[in-house]
Amino acid sequence: MQAEEAARRWLAEQGVRQVRDGWVSDEKPEALLTANQVAHSWAGDVFAEDLSAAEQVRLAFGLLDLLDEYWVTCEIRFANESTEDPLPADVLWDGYRRRLEADRDAAAVTYSLWVDWFEDHTTSPTAFAEVLGNDIDQVVAQRSEALLRRARRVLECSGPVPWTVKEPTYHTAMRLPALNSAVFHGLLASFHDVYGDLEPAAALAILIRLDLPTNTPHRAELHHVLAARHKNHYRSPGAWDDAVRS
Repeated sequence: MQAEEAARRWLAEQGVRQVRDGWVSDEKPEALLTANQVAHSWAGDVFAEDLSAAEQVRLAFGLLDLLDEYWVTCEIRFANESTEDPLPADVLWDGYRRRLEADRDAAAVTYSLWVDWFEDHTTSPTAFAEVLGNDIDQVVAQRSEALLRRARRVLECSGPVPWTVKEPTYHTAMRLPALNSAVFHGLLASFHDVYGDLEPAAALAILIRLDLPTNTPHRAELHHVLAARHKNHYRSPGAWDDAVRS
């Protein structure tokens, strides 16, 4: 909430304030703005502020908390990829981890991980390690609700992460029954995502060991395609239909 309130104050300094049905600016007070319009118009300006890079990142995450718009995460990544120094990694990834652990909707954060950080194989190893891989042992040992929430969210959107990067984390996560369903959804995404990545034999070995309800949707189909050594839905477009009919 502290970061969110700081972002609200910053927007007010820009002449932008929240009203009952949206947002308005002092420049055009008669025009009602959506949170998405506010994000597109002002989020990038955070990184032009006379603040340290760490303070800029924290302010940007505060805007994300306030607006709940994926575009804010785009501006964060644009700033990280600028020709100048990248953003401080400790602050950047702490911002992601905190929001993945929060007991509130995290769709903008998980979508950002999935389509921006995880689909890009130049960034996915680092991103996956920072949001889960580096501390999966701690997650399994401590089992706090916040850590489990983060783990579930990351595992479920981890389809595009290279198999060699995520496989050790899957193996550790599956030791905890509370994460077995999330590992399953990670495997499912690894097969179905356009950029999904898995090794069929290794993925099948994990699937067989997962403690899942017998009526888990798509479990049988996934077992079928992996046993047939298919790596990805888009590389074998008829394989899933064959599994459904079998």
